[in-house]
Amino acid sequence: MIINTARFVTSSPSVEKCPDSSMHEYAFIGRSNVGKSSLINMLTGRSGLAMTSSTPGKTMLINHFIINDTWQIVDLPGYGYAQRSKADRAKLEKMIKGYIINRPQMTNLFLLVDGRLKPQKIDLEFMEWLGENGVPFSIVFTKLDKLSSTAAKKMTGDYCATLLETWEQLPPVFRTSSTDRRGREAILDYIEEMNALPL
Repeated sequence: MIINTARFVTSSPSVEKCPDSSMHEYAFIGRSNVGKSSLINMLTGRSGLAMTSSTPGKTMLINHFIINDTWQIVDLPGYGYAQRSKADRAKLEKMIKGYIINRPQMTNLFLLVDGRLKPQKIDLEFMEWLGENGVPFSIVFTKLDKLSSTAAKKMTGDYCATLLETWEQLPPVFRTSSTDRRGREAILDYIEEMNALPL
């Protein structure tokens, strides 16, 4: 897939406020500081499309971007940022889960996990919630340029093996780096396949 145009549409505080649309939406989510904005910018080829920040937990709204005037990327707030207040965390969880469960346009949720780390409890619990609610999702390993090719293969392989201890089968898995652009074509090809299906 070639990305010809990518532009910001709007930010919404809840699923009820999200824009009317008949387009497929692909949402991106992960723990704070997992490299979500950088991945979105890499996929679209627009370095400043999604705001990157050295401060984790910056995204507080549901951000919509329209791609090629035919489908949308949705940047969801990161979860698990400990320095937020309990009330803020509860509010964000309601916003995130409200969008995921109640947005019929959401075709797939790309769940980002840091490929350098062993499975984190918060990610595994979130995946379990997605499975229990029948949410279509994919796993995206990020920051793999920080590892050697051998280490990256081992870390992601071990992670998938851990999941298979409790999952009958894995969702689609993508191995990426926003720095060297690995995984870009695989994700865009997957989105192109999904776009061909009826909403």
